[in-house]
Amino acid sequence: MALDKDKLLLSVVIPCYNEADTLKEVIERVRACGLRTELIVVDDGSTDGSRELLRGELGKKADKILFHKRNMGKGAALKHGFAAATGDLVIVQDADLEYDPGQFPKLAEPFCTGDADADVVYGSRYLRGSNFCVDGFYHEFGNKLLTLASNLFSDLALTDMETCYKMFKREVIQSLKLKEDRFGFEPEVTARLAKKKCRIYEIPISYKPRTFAQGKKIGLKDAFRALYCIIKYNLFE
Repeated sequence: MALDKDKLLLSVVIPCYNEADTLKEVIERVRACGLRTELIVVDDGSTDGSRELLRGELGKKADKILFHKRNMGKGAALKHGFAAATGDLVIVQDADLEYDPGQFPKLAEPFCTGDADADVVYGSRYLRGSNFCVDGFYHEFGNKLLTLASNLFSDLALTDMETCYKMFKREVIQSLKLKEDRFGFEPEVTARLAKKKCRIYEIPISYKPRTFAQGKKIGLKDAFRALYCIIKYNLFE
């Protein structure tokens, strides 16, 4: 059954760890995205002043704010946020402004038009149908390599398994028993969706990558963990 885009409620889960410099802007952009939103911020033990911002005036702009006493990882923050979501659809929004919330209406289209049979929509950085800021070769190569490995084990034909922008029907994401607490979330959720035979669409998105000097947190260790998770959750769970 197609959703009415004008009436649907989109739960936006923002995992936050030391993002004081960008948190205000990302919240404002989410609110201006063109859809009704339930904004859920999960502070994952920030130490840079993000928590204080969320406890002050900025926090009044969110619908729900959840605090972790210590840093538990992106996956843990997302699981906490997903459990609190009440919208028709749920999407992940990183707090670092690499991804533009103005693209939410486009990502919601497969839930609202045509056969409206989507269970999940991935926003792909590599289906270059819109403005694209060129990323570093090795970072893009690593993402594509992990996507290839994921596809080999899951029998999906994704172009961007590691994308932040994954929009789910709420009942789909809340039905998954996710285990990964850190950056293993992306390959784990993809494997579980594949096993459930979920209908996954891909939509091209724009993307503005930040550098490690600007605060990018994922590294080589996380890439090896992702590969481990691809094998574990596709073959052994």
